[in-house]
Amino acid sequence: MRRRDFIRVVCSTVAWPLAARAQQAPIPVIGFIGGESSDPYAERLTAFHRGLKETGFVEGQNVAIEYRWAESQYDRLPDLAADLVRRQVAVIAATGGEPTPQVAKAATQTIPIVFTANGDPVRNGLVASLSRPGGNATGVTIFGAAGVTKRLQLMHELVPHAAVIAFLMNPSNPNSETEMRAAQDAARSLGSEILVLNARNESEIDAAFAAMAQQKIRAVVVGSDSFFYFKRDRLISLAARDRVAMIYYVIGFARDGGLVAYGNSLADMYRLVGVYVGRILKGEKPADLPVIQSSKFDLVINLKTAKALGITVPFGLLNAADEVIE
Repeated sequence: MRRRDFIRVVCSTVAWPLAARAQQAPIPVIGFIGGESSDPYAERLTAFHRGLKETGFVEGQNVAIEYRWAESQYDRLPDLAADLVRRQVAVIAATGGEPTPQVAKAATQTIPIVFTANGDPVRNGLVASLSRPGGNATGVTIFGAAGVTKRLQLMHELVPHAAVIAFLMNPSNPNSETEMRAAQDAARSLGSEILVLNARNESEIDAAFAAMAQQKIRAVVVGSDSFFYFKRDRLISLAARDRVAMIYYVIGFARDGGLVAYGNSLADMYRLVGVYVGRILKGEKPADLPVIQSSKFDLVINLKTAKALGITVPFGLLNAADEVIE
């Protein structure tokens, strides 16, 4: 073989894999919006990545993720969503509950969206129906009313002589009215009264506790809202100071010193979101993916806090708990 022909063969051999790699599509990019900061999301992110892996996607290998955190400042969400739309991500995971899904939906009618919602996505305008979403959004939802009803029942078991139970809610949350009505109905069925208290910032949390102290309230149900989770240390501290029994909607509250937490498993929700994101990356359409109604619940009881409050937890509750902290 002549030297010139040899060089031509070698060059074509080297160029072929380079050309093949150049023709490969770039790895898809997921846009992930969280309503809080990254720290409280650690467990949820692990579950999200687990769901992605179930569909064959691993961050840094065959998929990239752009994270945006609202730090519980809802007014930042439109800019965060708009930034992901400008970057033309392949799919948006709109997490943290309302109003993140609505903001993402307002930002794009074309990029697929997989959401976590705390209420009825049909009534809230996210999808046409649960079984056939029909647009560019689908996801996993918690129907908050059922969880609130159960939390009222659990609080009644823990503090059976409480004539009045307070319901602390964030009026800025679009699902707060639904949860409030569920709390009122549940209290009525238990023969108790409900005192509704609003808190959308830290000063209003302090005012709510002042009102509870004035009326000698000893039992409180906390509404489902990421703001309360972001301020959980403050809530737990004030409850301990005033010796108030409080039940929360996320297990992280109980693990951080709250009395009881009962609610949908966030880890399971975010795993399902990861699965749906992966399925969309593989070509499925959100319009054809039914909204999943989260059905896995966690009950966590902090016995150390119960003892500090002088509360004896019934054996039946302890036996039913998924986790007991001593």
